[in-house]
Amino acid sequence: MRRRHDRPDPGARAVTLAVAAGRTAIGVGAMFATRPALRALGFPETDPSGRALAKLAGGRDIALGGLAIAARDEREALLRACIAGAAVDAGDALSFGLATARGEDLDRAGVLGALSAAAAAGAGAWAASRLSNRT
Repeated sequence: MRRRHDRPDPGARAVTLAVAAGRTAIGVGAMFATRPALRALGFPETDPSGRALAKLAGGRDIALGGLAIAARDEREALLRACIAGAAVDAGDALSFGLATARGEDLDRAGVLGALSAAAAAGAGAWAASRLSNRT
């Protein structure tokens, strides 16, 4: 039987898995339905290089989401997955924010991307703080 401190905090687990599910869904869309996914996220039409980059990001999101889902019952593993996801989300929020501030042609996608990535990073940071407690 696992000790209580080895199990993930239920609230942090739920938040981490919700973010992982959203991340995985976006990743699957970016990987396998790139143009419709980019349009849904507010991006302007892009060239083949932009679509290839979107597919790379989609693969990254599928991997990060899968990592968190696979770690769902192990506090330490879930904590590591949560920290990795929150770090990536913080980087995404910064990237979208800087692109939007520079006036790059992102309009809706830049603002929505910055806000949603910042929210996911905040949720991840909160969940990581809860998962790091051993009580």
